[in-house]
Amino acid sequence: MEQAKGAVVAPNPAARRKPLHLLSWNGPWLWLAPTFVLLFLYSVVPLIFNLYRSFSTFDTMDKEFVWSGGENWATLATDERLLNSLQVTLTYTIIALTLQFLLGLGIALLFDREPWGVGVLQTLFILPMVVPPAIAGMIFRLLQHPDFGVISWLLYSVGLLTPEEPLIGGTGRYALFGVMLVDMWQWTPFFALILLAGLKSLPSEPLEAAQVDGANAWQRFWHVKLPLLRSVIAVAVLFRLIDLFRTFDYVFILTAGGPGTATTTLSYLTYRQYITINWGYTATLGVFILALIWISAYAYTRVFKVKW
Repeated sequence: MEQAKGAVVAPNPAARRKPLHLLSWNGPWLWLAPTFVLLFLYSVVPLIFNLYRSFSTFDTMDKEFVWSGGENWATLATDERLLNSLQVTLTYTIIALTLQFLLGLGIALLFDREPWGVGVLQTLFILPMVVPPAIAGMIFRLLQHPDFGVISWLLYSVGLLTPEEPLIGGTGRYALFGVMLVDMWQWTPFFALILLAGLKSLPSEPLEAAQVDGANAWQRFWHVKLPLLRSVIAVAVLFRLIDLFRTFDYVFILTAGGPGTATTTLSYLTYRQYITINWGYTATLGVFILALIWISAYAYTRVFKVKW
């Protein structure tokens, strides 16, 4: 049937649409290429280089790397220092992460009730996070000094510690907790502010429905607020989990891994191998730590079903 004269024919979008070439101006890849190049140069290339160097040792006489096969990896499997630093790192990560989350959640719930001066308090809570970790370590090194530190004096006063066994020093019984204090001071606000943002974004309908049904404050928190915060909590915990695995600054400033090996984390152990020019084993430890963090993060995202 012939088309009536004067009839308006709607354009066919499919007929007009042209296939996008890989590097066309309208496609995304051309604009993302610089980012991918930088990621490749500063992430993939160093990883490949370290992996290659992990199969060699550095000869200090000839000042060159010598191929050693799997010698470094065999050392890694039997190194008692690695087992100790792994235990210290896991202990530090689990305790610090738990305490920071619980304290951050409590502070977030308090701020969510909007007490007087909450705006000023939220601003002040940001300040510890902007302090460089090395400076924060120096501050707490003075605060925890066995002779004139304020924190040590308070703990001596209440009988929790003695000058013979202070936080930093002595036999190292409390040294890990002494390092942990500065971490909690600096990064508990991270949890508090992230969880507070999550609380502020919760829909009001489920909370109102629970209140109408007669749920008390604890029941509304446990059965309504906490499940709704699940995704926010999961992402915040993941970020801190990765960061705690890499703890180095506080250990370097406060204890230098001591007393003995009481606070020698994986990162500090790697640093010690580097300054002793054991560079092949340093590369092996670096690859091992990266693999450990990746496996832990991947397992965490799968177990807790973290969605981005």
